[in-house]
Amino acid sequence: MKKILTSAAVLVMGLSAVANAQTADLNSLLDKVKEGRATETQQHKEREREFMARKEQQAQLLAEERQTQQRLERESARLEETRRNNEAEIARQLEVQRERLGQLQELFGVLQQNAGDAKSIISTSHVTIDNPGRMGPINTLVEKASDSAELPTIEEIRAWPVVMVQEMIGSSEIVTFNQTVRGVDGNTYETDVTRIGDFGIVGDGKFYIYKPSTGEVEELQRQPSGRLTGTIDTFQNASGGFSEIALDPSRGQILSLEVEKPTLPEYLAQGGFIGYLTLALGAIGVLMAVVQWLYLMMVSGKVKKQIRSEVADTNNPLGRVLSVYDSNKNVDVETLELKLDEAILKETPALERFLTLIKLISAVAPLFGLLGTVTGMIQTFQAITLFGTGDPSMMAAGISAALMTTVEGLVVAIPTLLLHSFVAGTSKSVIHVLEEQSAGIIAVHAEKEHANASA
Repeated sequence: MKKILTSAAVLVMGLSAVANAQTADLNSLLDKVKEGRATETQQHKEREREFMARKEQQAQLLAEERQTQQRLERESARLEETRRNNEAEIARQLEVQRERLGQLQELFGVLQQNAGDAKSIISTSHVTIDNPGRMGPINTLVEKASDSAELPTIEEIRAWPVVMVQEMIGSSEIVTFNQTVRGVDGNTYETDVTRIGDFGIVGDGKFYIYKPSTGEVEELQRQPSGRLTGTIDTFQNASGGFSEIALDPSRGQILSLEVEKPTLPEYLAQGGFIGYLTLALGAIGVLMAVVQWLYLMMVSGKVKKQIRSEVADTNNPLGRVLSVYDSNKNVDVETLELKLDEAILKETPALERFLTLIKLISAVAPLFGLLGTVTGMIQTFQAITLFGTGDPSMMAAGISAALMTTVEGLVVAIPTLLLHSFVAGTSKSVIHVLEEQSAGIIAVHAEKEHANASA
């Protein structure tokens, strides 16, 4: 019992101590809050005093700014009035100018138009190449003629006919001079060029074009055929009289189109594998025809020589046929005829060699060309299906490539057919001589046999 009472007393004393500690903490917190409020109140009072001190200063600044605003508004109104007065004065002065110009206004309009046309002609003219600086007066005249604030002077107007006369004279001249030229590789070099009026520039066996946008003379990306470039050196080296020269009256446009034409290898490449195969067959057919024709020419000469000879020579078909007769003079007519026919049949394969193949190639070549055309058209229509018909040049290029195989087939078929006819005719003429001589021999032998039988 005493233990319980003792424990309770200890517990009560502990709780009392805790309560006293908490009370001391709360009192300390309350004191800190009061001190903070006092500090904030002091700061607010100081800010209020500072604001009241600056209030009068802000009011004074506001009054000054309002005065400045009023002054600027008055200045703006004055400037606006000045602007309206200036616009009215400008309109009045323009009206005075129009009244004083009178018909000269139309004159300057015509001057402006024609000076602009002259500028476009002179800026693209080949005469400007060896006459630099002549665009200055024309540019000044065009600028002043188009500007109503400043009219061109009499001297500036007179510069226009002077430049046009210079253009007319230069268009009839053939002048050689040193010029910096840009090559196809992009590098520049100096060379002697010849200007043919206002039509073209040539030199060093080449055609050049003038670029008005850059003022440079450039080589063509690819020179035209030798038929055209071959006239340049002769023309430049001529000392007088007349000399032939290829001339482009369109200032290089026709030459540019000539250069864009595909070359022979490019044409052949358009035909593809079928085109190359067709050409290869054509080359084989032509080679066989030439070889056989040369052989027939040689044989024909020997046969003609044999006809004039009384002795049979076995180095030609007719001699070998005659040798068969010499070996069978004592046989009857029927047997001799069979022997001679056999001899002629033995000679025929050599005389008609390659003719079947040549004829076959002439017949097959157009079919190969048609096959390539059909294949190319299929590819073209597939491209149209994928990309549409927005670019006609692509369609034209595809169709052109497709038709190229047809051209190659005809190029092969026509000469091989002609060669076949020519070689076949030569072969038949030799065989005809053999048959003619054979028939003559049989007839003579039959007459002899008939005479012997009658005796």
